[in-house]
Amino acid sequence: MLLIVSIPLDSRQLRAFCALASSGSFTGAARALSVTQSAVSHAMKALESDVGCRLLDRTGKKVTLTEAGEALLVRAKRVVNEMRLMREEIEHLGKWGHGHLRFGASTTACQHLIPAVLREFKESYPQCVITIQPGDGPETLELLRANQIDFAISLQPKHEPQFHFRPLFTDELRFIVSPLHPWVKAGKVVQAEIARQNYILYDKASFTFRMIDRYFAAAGIALHTSIELGSMEAIKELVKAGLGVSIFAPWIAKNELAQRSLVALPLGKRKLRRQWGILHWRSRKLSLLDETFVGLCKSVSETFAAQANKSG
Repeated sequence: MLLIVSIPLDSRQLRAFCALASSGSFTGAARALSVTQSAVSHAMKALESDVGCRLLDRTGKKVTLTEAGEALLVRAKRVVNEMRLMREEIEHLGKWGHGHLRFGASTTACQHLIPAVLREFKESYPQCVITIQPGDGPETLELLRANQIDFAISLQPKHEPQFHFRPLFTDELRFIVSPLHPWVKAGKVVQAEIARQNYILYDKASFTFRMIDRYFAAAGIALHTSIELGSMEAIKELVKAGLGVSIFAPWIAKNELAQRSLVALPLGKRKLRRQWGILHWRSRKLSLLDETFVGLCKSVSETFAAQANKSG
C-alpha cells in the first residue's frame, strides 16, 4: 500500500507570502521582512512548488494573487497570526508585568478615555511596553487588518465579521453652537433653519460624518459643510468664534459646556446615538494581559459613560 504523507508548509514562506500580498511587490515585502528581494522570490517559488499551483500573477513590478493565492491568504494570515501570538505568550512566561500592548484609538478617546485605562493597567503590568496608534475608525480597522495593532477602540463598524466587537459605551450626537447663536436665544433648534447653517464638521472619511450624513438625508435635509477639519479642538474654537455650527458628542466639549462657552442642543425628536467598543480578531486568543486591558476599558467606560451623559 502506498502511503502519501502531506508535508507541512514552511512558516517562513507563509510569512513572506502574507507580506507580499499586503505590499503588492517583492520590494515592499523584502523591506517589511528586512530581507533581500531575492530571498522573497526564492521563498515564493518554493511555496508554489510545495502547493503545486501558481499563487501569484506578476505584471511588471506589480504582484497580484491568483484565485488559489486568495484562498491560501485567508488561512496563511491565521497561521502567521497564531504563530506570532504563540511567540508572544511563550516570551511572557516567567515575566510577570512584561509584554507589549498595541492598540489604536481616536484622538478624542486618547484624550478623554485612555489615560484612566492606562493608569490602572500600569499597576498590573508596570513593565509592559505600550504602543498607541491615534486614528479614526477606518484607519484603526486598517491597522487591525494588517496586524499592526491588536485592539481598536472605535465606533461599531458595519460588515466586519472577522472582528469581535465588545461594546463599551453609547453616546449621543448633538448640535454644538456658540452661546450667541440665535437658537440659544430662542431656546430651541428651529427646524426650518437647519439646512441654512454653515457647518464645521469632522473628517468626511470618519464613521461619525457618515452617520450624520445618513441621519439628515433620511429627513430630507442636506447640510452645508463650509469647513471640514480633522481636529476636534480646532472645531470647538471655530464654533466658539461663531463661524458655524458643529455636531458631536457633548463629552468632547465637557469643560466648554460647563463654562458656557459652547452650548449643546438636540438634533431633533430622533436621537443619533453611537456605539463605542473594542475590536480584535475573532481568531485571537486573548492572553491575561489582553483580558486585563479589555476589562479595564469596560469598567472605565461605564464610569465615563455616566459622566458623558451628565455633560449632555
